[in-house]
Amino acid sequence: MPPSIGRPIDNTQIYILDEHLQQVPIGEPGELYIGGAGAAKGYLNLPELTAEKFIPNPFNYEPGARLYKTGDLARFLPDGQIAFLGRADHQIKIRGYRIEPDEIVSVLNRRSSIQTSLVVAREDILGDKRLVAYIVLAPGSHITVSSLRDTLKTYLPDYMIPATFVVLEGLPLTPNGKVDRTRLPVPDALNTLQDEIVAVPSTPLEKRLTEIVASTLNMDQVGLDDNFFILGGHSLLGTQVIARVAEAFGVDLPLRTLFDAPTVRLLAMEVERLIVAILETMSDEEALRLLQLDHRGTK
Repeated sequence: MPPSIGRPIDNTQIYILDEHLQQVPIGEPGELYIGGAGAAKGYLNLPELTAEKFIPNPFNYEPGARLYKTGDLARFLPDGQIAFLGRADHQIKIRGYRIEPDEIVSVLNRRSSIQTSLVVAREDILGDKRLVAYIVLAPGSHITVSSLRDTLKTYLPDYMIPATFVVLEGLPLTPNGKVDRTRLPVPDALNTLQDEIVAVPSTPLEKRLTEIVASTLNMDQVGLDDNFFILGGHSLLGTQVIARVAEAFGVDLPLRTLFDAPTVRLLAMEVERLIVAILETMSDEEALRLLQLDHRGTK
């Protein structure tokens, strides 16, 4: 769970608001605002910053009442305490989901094998945003992608699971000790964490599907049991996979199939089932033509 920062002190009111300055329900994330007699009135000799950070308090009708916009993300816990979630300026939005990277970092850092971590959104060459986790391992530690994903899936929804994990000796820092995000390396085959044993395709059908999925995701390698959506796939990329499968094998799959069969192994079983069903309705000559098409698609 994200760390609790306690309750409001005397003469101070805490509000957790959405982008429209409406209070969010208990348990929902929002930006932390501070009001009341205990709050400051502004920044000394910085009128522009004061106007940006100290706004009229919509919940207090006293003249001059202000709220301080902290820039911190938080949520109220059921017991009235406040859980700190990270900075609002680090919030990520991917495919309509608002993601707090520090929530992911909090789960990653529970692993004794991880010394520290950072999660950011990076664009691939097609312009799609994907979550990338940069991790620094504790001395002498070893970890696998599958074990990391299993840990994350215990606490987080699928859309918050990074597509890629990059191992670093240390996070790059600025002279004042903050993480220098501009120096985070682009994920590549050398720095990206991979499982030691990756299930590889054993049939021409699995091989061709692996190629389709890997190229659609702009990845060098995809295992038979890797989940398309956990690797960074989404419905738009899914339609590309379905279209390429139809072109390669002459079968019509609804997009829903990819949600139900999100790995190459499961998708191959669905494609094979459809091919067999089509063959059973054909004459020998028609079946031969389809098999020739299938053979071309699996080269």
